Amino acid sequence: MTYEFEGKTEKEAIELAASQLGLEKDQFDVEILETQKNSIFKKGFVRICVHTDEVVRFSPEKNDRIDPEFDGSVPKGKAIFQDPLPQDEFEKNMIDFVASIVRKMGYDVTVDVMSREDKKIGLKLSSRSSSILIGRKGKNLDALQLLANVYAGRLGREDTRIILDSENYRIRREESLVRLAYTTADRVRQNKGSLLLEPMNPFERRLIHTTLNDIGDIDTKSEGEGLYKQVRVFYKGR
Repeated sequence: MTYEFEGKTEKEAIELAASQLGLEKDQFDVEILETQKNSIFKKGFVRICVHTDEVVRFSPEKNDRIDPEFDGSVPKGKAIFQDPLPQDEFEKNMIDFVASIVRKMGYDVTVDVMSREDKKIGLKLSSRSSSILIGRKGKNLDALQLLANVYAGRLGREDTRIILDSENYRIRREESLVRLAYTTADRVRQNKGSLLLEPMNPFERRLIHTTLNDIGDIDTKSEGEGLYKQVRVFYKGR
């Protein structure tokens, strides 16, 4: 079996894996999947994949420890990435539903559980046609995600949010938008005017607003109608 864990350092991620799985460190192999250094955009982290043939004793109650230095509200070493296989009938139904839609579109796909959090499940779509499934600015992925959430509601899980991702598009898009926000703020400050950004979904607009919220001479507002609105970034002076 394989399991994924995340920590601020490789050592922390490995210690979390050993603790959560009830294994000694020499009872599993570790593969480093992703390393993110600290930057102005992101806090650093290390994501690992653990391979083991041992019988594990998974201990989710260990997630309750809080580290105030990591985010203010994020549990220390929270095992967001877990077993990619469905753990209950709801997860199985969601995987089958998403895979069925994509295959009816004419594309092969493998759907796995990417993450589990309180009232939130992430599903990863692996396909040779990932670029098509993602679409321009992620609009195809957003459409699939909307359908998945509607289906979850029909299964009686309106309180559970379904997140779809492919090729780590969500993370890459988020980092790109944060850079765009800061770059736009600098341009607006120089010309003492305003700039209107491309149409974005609610999450992306909220990210722009939040990123620039603490910059005293810059303000933002959403303009337009419907789901995809535009964010105007403007200079308001000191």
